[in-house]
Amino acid sequence: MQTTQPAPQPRRAALASFVGTTIEWYDFYSYATAAALVFGPLFFPGESRLLSLLASFGSFAIGFLARPIGGVLFGRIGDRLGRKRALMGTLSLMAIATVLIGCLPTYAQAGWIAPVALVALRVLQGIAVGGEWGGAVLLAGEHAPASRRTFFASFAQLGSAGGLILSMLAFSAVGRLDHDALMQWGWRLPFLASAVLLAVGFVVRRSVNESPEFEAMRAAGDVAGRPLAEALRAWPLIVLAIGANVYGIAGVYFSNIFMISYATQYLALDRAMILDCMFWVAVLQFFVQLGAAHLADRFGTWRVLAIVAACAIVVPFAMLPLVRMGQPHTVFLGIAIATLCESGYYAVIAGFVTGMFAARIRYTAISLSYQVCGAFAGGLTPLLATLLADRFFPQWWPMAVFYAGSAMLSLVCVVWVGRVGRGREAGLPATAASV
Repeated sequence: MQTTQPAPQPRRAALASFVGTTIEWYDFYSYATAAALVFGPLFFPGESRLLSLLASFGSFAIGFLARPIGGVLFGRIGDRLGRKRALMGTLSLMAIATVLIGCLPTYAQAGWIAPVALVALRVLQGIAVGGEWGGAVLLAGEHAPASRRTFFASFAQLGSAGGLILSMLAFSAVGRLDHDALMQWGWRLPFLASAVLLAVGFVVRRSVNESPEFEAMRAAGDVAGRPLAEALRAWPLIVLAIGANVYGIAGVYFSNIFMISYATQYLALDRAMILDCMFWVAVLQFFVQLGAAHLADRFGTWRVLAIVAACAIVVPFAMLPLVRMGQPHTVFLGIAIATLCESGYYAVIAGFVTGMFAARIRYTAISLSYQVCGAFAGGLTPLLATLLADRFFPQWWPMAVFYAGSAMLSLVCVVWVGRVGRGREAGLPATAASV
């Protein structure tokens, strides 16, 4: 019996991936911004500003540690049952967890129950994001023509910029409240707004067909029975994919999350001014990602990634001195310089890593590599950068070296993969063994 394959819908799939990941990242960045601004005193009060801030960022990091679980769980669903089904699950889980965060009592109202509940919901957020990224990248990329796969896959990456823009708008609005109103009820509003975004995301995602590549694989009986086990047989490529992702993740969380707390709590800069700068940086990020993905399709993903990572090594030595000048235009310029590299790299890395693995294990393999990297490079970056800032302040060079090191590591991994066949369909054990 013949099965009618769904028609490719590259534009609709790209839109669905963008809308879905925008909602997911809005929720994720909302937590991150609240962790930098208000969660310390609300949920982890104490006499030490450093310990309170570290506890707040620690709860942020816990979500990253849960992301590999989501990658494996939803990767299995996506590789066995379909990309679309997995993505509907991640969207629901993230929105429910985020809305509940907005309803939580604080430590002053409920004692130790408040931080425990916050951490538990943060874990659910992490599981949801862990499954979201890989599916969104594949839904867009597998609907696209082979020659435009990196460009269309980048729409899933655009969700990071879109979510950051929405989150910055939300927190810029509530950040203009007086301090008491912000701490009492204003911080809840960005989280409660996620309920509206969930409804929009559901409508858009339900309108897209399943990935034609997955349907063809299912019709041929080539669906992986144990995708995690098969993916782990390609462990050398997974290690390289983890390393290649480091700068794309660590750089973003350094400049978008850590810099908020560094500027407001160590440099004593105005909170509203910093959030305004971050909003315009997010707008810049959005357009840079589109341009970088187009260049990657034209000149090759690994070449673009290698050039951007090499430039990123020197970026922090300009960014940090500019931010320390404390003027709105210097703060924006410093973070914008970093964003040019970070967003260009982040846009292209999805298509690069996707091409490293065979379709039958692709959801699991790219989710595992990205989320394991995220657990360390994303979750620990604000923590480690805060420790460096506190230990060496007013010196800035240790943080610059930390940032440059992440770019150097990714550069080495990208060049390595580029030299061994540019990663095309290399998810099979024999190919992995040759790396």
